[in-house]
Amino acid sequence: MRCDHAPGHPPRFTRRGLLAAAAALPAVALLPGCSDGRRRTTGGRITLRFQSLAWQQDSLKANKQLVAEWNRQHPDVQVQYVQGSWTTVHDQLLTSFEGGEAPDIIHDASDDLADFAYGGDLADLTALLPPRLKRDIPQRSWETGTFDGRIHGVPFLQEPRVLIANRAKLDRSGVRTPTPEHPWTWQEFEEAARRLTRGSTYGVAWPLKEPVSATLNLALSTGGQIFHRHRDGKVEVRFDAVDQVVPRTLHDQVNVDRSASRTTLGMGGSDTLPGFFAGRYAMVPLGFSYRQQIAQQAPEGFDWTVLPAPKGTALDQGVSPQTLSIAEDCPYKEEAMAFIDFLLSPPNMVRLALGDWLLPTGQEALKDPALRAARYDWATGTALAGSLRSAPAQSVRGYPEWKDKIATPGLQEYYSGAIGLDALRKRLVEDGNLVLARYQR
Repeated sequence: MRCDHAPGHPPRFTRRGLLAAAAALPAVALLPGCSDGRRRTTGGRITLRFQSLAWQQDSLKANKQLVAEWNRQHPDVQVQYVQGSWTTVHDQLLTSFEGGEAPDIIHDASDDLADFAYGGDLADLTALLPPRLKRDIPQRSWETGTFDGRIHGVPFLQEPRVLIANRAKLDRSGVRTPTPEHPWTWQEFEEAARRLTRGSTYGVAWPLKEPVSATLNLALSTGGQIFHRHRDGKVEVRFDAVDQVVPRTLHDQVNVDRSASRTTLGMGGSDTLPGFFAGRYAMVPLGFSYRQQIAQQAPEGFDWTVLPAPKGTALDQGVSPQTLSIAEDCPYKEEAMAFIDFLLSPPNMVRLALGDWLLPTGQEALKDPALRAARYDWATGTALAGSLRSAPAQSVRGYPEWKDKIATPGLQEYYSGAIGLDALRKRLVEDGNLVLARYQR
């Protein structure tokens, strides 16, 4: 749906493309926006629309309960819950911003905000943030929602990548069980995968249908950045030795050691779970929230555990937290921020985290005993919270195009063995910088 564009400007959607995107969206996503007249009733009551992307049963319940609690406590500022979808949110927001009908309070992820932030669609929240909320969320998390020095999204839930392992196979192999305090190095991880590969069992299954974020975020542990910003603000793609450690490890596990399954490369995370339960894979690298699916779907007696991702020079990994933003067109930004502050109070942030099986960004919420329990390895995830950093591509204009056209096919071919490291570097760097240059003239 992208059209030709003038040099020096990122591509924009045509009117035909916008209408096509709108036609493809669920009807609920296209409810008319609230003009100033609709937001304030004749009785003086303000109504704000909150578009949530919650989809899991517990998460939906928590979000709707919190909206109801706010409405009972604030009769003059009512919040209308609107259901959105992760699969269509970017196009839906683009359409609603273009039409002046965006929701007032917007649930999204930080890596989806750049175009809307730079395009003036999202309000600058810097001066609106309550001091309590600003203090509670650490600076490393605020960086994920900051663009050109302005905060456009409040990060509130985040997800580390972890290794979900078959405990019985792990114990039988004799390999050391890693902990957040003493994780495996990438070399130890390679050795563990080799030792866990026995008979029809692969040591690891990498679900890499979407390989880019996994590769870039895990590469932070070895000092990898890929994107390097110069003093003039322009971004350059590089693929240095520190950037290559993680992709080379994955490639060699599939093509050299044969300790990783080739068939899972095209799978999503959920697709690997039947094979994991059947014993075909001893470990699967997944997001922390997959514990919910495993807890619900694993056969009776299946013993699994959560291990930290491997460590390079650090245990760091990149994340793109879920965020809450306010539309620039919203005439009641202070009231909208008051609702966000309520939603993200420490007790409520805990409820949202438990509903999504994710980690809260708030330091007070992280102290809650429910998020430090041994059951379902909550404590393992909580121990990793301090190592989560802003994903490398967070504020890079042109990243979606680089990811879709350059990095995704390049990494897929490299991991499958179809191309070598030099060919991958040429694509990511030479072809990639040509893409980014169009956004930076």
